[in-house]
Formats: sequence, C-alpha cells, structure tokens
Amino acid sequence: MKQNIYDNDTFFEKYQEIRARENNYNNLLEQPNFFSLIPNLENKVVLDIGCGMGNFAAYCISQGAKHVTGIDISSNMIAHAKKRHIHEGLTFEQAAFEDMTVTNGTIDFVSSSLAFHYIADFQLLIKKISTALCKGGILLFSLEHPIVTANKGRENWITNKEGDLLYFAVDNYQDEGLRTQNWLVENVMIYHRTMSTILNTLIESGLQIEKMIEPVPSEEAVCNLPSLNKEFRRPSFLIVRAKKV
Repeated sequence: MKQNIYDNDTFFEKYQEIRARENNYNNLLEQPNFFSLIPNLENKVVLDIGCGMGNFAAYCISQGAKHVTGIDISSNMIAHAKKRHIHEGLTFEQAAFEDMTVTNGTIDFVSSSLAFHYIADFQLLIKKISTALCKGGILLFSLEHPIVTANKGRENWITNKEGDLLYFAVDNYQDEGLRTQNWLVENVMIYHRTMSTILNTLIESGLQIEKMIEPVPSEEAVCNLPSLNKEFRRPSFLIVRAKKV
C-alpha cells in the first residue's frame, strides 16, 4: 500500500511548521551527516526519491549536476518544488518510484532523504535502484533507524514518576513489517526492517556498502535544540552510502 500522508492537509501544514524552524532534527542532525556523503556531482544524472519541496534537487544542480529528476508521491510537495525551483536541468514529477520505469544504467546518483521507511517493498525498491544505476553509480539514503521503528508505534522512552528518562526500550525488533504511529496526525504508516535486512538487501542487489552513519549531534546543535541530547542514548536515523559494482 502506498500512503500519501503529505497530501493530508493537517499533516502537511504541521510538517511545514516544523521545517520552517531553523533548529529542527533535519537541519541539525540528519542533513549535515547526509551532505557529508554526497559524491562529486559535476555533470552527473541524478534521481532524488521523495524529493519533497525540491531543495536537495536544486542543490544538486548548484553543484554541477547535468540533470536532476525529483519525484514525490505528494502533489503538495511537487507543487511547492515546481514553484520554488526552476532550472532547465531540473524536473519534478509526482510519482511513486515503485511505479516508475527507469532505463537501465542511466543514473549516476540516486538520493533519498527520510523516505524509504514509507515504502512497503524494500527489496523491489533496491533492485530497481540498482538496475537504474550505472556502473560505479552511488545510492545515498537516510531512513528512520530500525531501533526507533521496531516497537510497533508504542512509546519507547521509559520514565520514572518524576518524568526523568530511564532508558529506551527496544521490542518487536525481529518482527518486520507495517507500523502505525502518531506523528502530527494519527495512523502514519511506516515499515520496520532490521539492520541486517537493510544491509543484506543492498549487497544482494549488487551494491557495495561504502559508509554508514548513525548521526550524533554536535555540541552546537544540542545547544540550539536540547532535545538532541537523546541522540547520545539511541540514534534516530540511519544513513547509508553504497556503490553499484
């Protein structure tokens, strides 16, 4: 099932409010680490899966990419992307990657920031990406960390009577599949996979893992957003870079 939660008006409005804040988890934690793994984009063909409002796709153009296609299932996201970013080498399409046909071996760089945990068939996703990548092409993606997605939408932080955090509980880790959680609205659907499933799927699809990051915030980031202190006790995100071999 493909969920188009970003076209839920209530969700999208609240999401825009979060992203408008300078100090949020994306800006202070996920994006700095994601950007640290971007390859040389000069004259490259790029596909950005779950492109959102198009900021990263436009960044790739600024770094010399020959052409960038940004896709997103959300009409809200694509409408904002087309309005904000106009360039002859930049294309935005409302589409689910599972439904797309991409010519074999034509993409130099596939990127995806915090979208893969919304996709039901991870094996098919990675197989299609591997087929689309040229030899030596790079896949870079981030997703919610399996430690976070494991517990079937239940509260993971265990507190004492005073509300102090005692520990982070991980449960149902080996039971992969659909989860629902309340984030901005009720019943947001995501998919939990173990670390071994994520990494082995890449390997089995001919992708060589080059680097993994479980982001830790900087001191400056924690000063700007104190809730990031939790990241020293468990990671929120997993970022992976892999190469087509």
